[in-house]
Amino acid sequence: MALLDLARIGKTYRPGQPGEVRALPPLSLHLAAGEFVAVQGPSGCGKTTLLLIAGGLLAPTEGRVTLAGEDPYALSPERRAEFRARHVGFVFQQFHLVPYLNVLENVLAPALACPLPDARARAEELLARFGLPDRRHHVPGELSTGERQRTALARALLHRPKLLLADEPTGNLDRENAAVVHDHLREIARAGGAVLLVTHEETAAARADRIVRLAGA
Repeated sequence: MALLDLARIGKTYRPGQPGEVRALPPLSLHLAAGEFVAVQGPSGCGKTTLLLIAGGLLAPTEGRVTLAGEDPYALSPERRAEFRARHVGFVFQQFHLVPYLNVLENVLAPALACPLPDARARAEELLARFGLPDRRHHVPGELSTGERQRTALARALLHRPKLLLADEPTGNLDRENAAVVHDHLREIARAGGAVLLVTHEETAAARADRIVRLAGA
């Protein structure tokens, strides 16, 4: 059974009304645990919409999402938020770190909404893994761009998610730091997590097990 099963999902705004907008044409996609899949396509084809639907953040207007054996959109908003926190990690190009929290506090932030018994030990483990222990007390404004992205990746992994969704995570990074992030994504898949990466970079896509190409919406 696939860890993530997207069955003919699509997203249309104002369906059936004048001026309706099809943000994502119907598509099917299946990810197994341990698989690293890259998504590519032109701007406006629905790549980010695909990630949001897959991660339980945006309900599709058609099709069905099954993640870890459940349909997240069949859950109440409260249960869906908890389900998402436990099973899905998100990494974005803009990092979305809390500016007044230090690195350790940012990595621990997901545990505020969804408690984790070993949160502190897990956070320290991730800081060591991503070369950030000496930055634990620094706020984002005191970090390099690469350090901010690694902090965001550590935060996404706090709850040991089954699925990691990454939306152009290296778009703001130089080649060296981008390679570090790509290596970590590859390692996450090798360790048994499924990774779905939206990227326009061919070098990043080349590290994936397979590439899904979307046409224009």
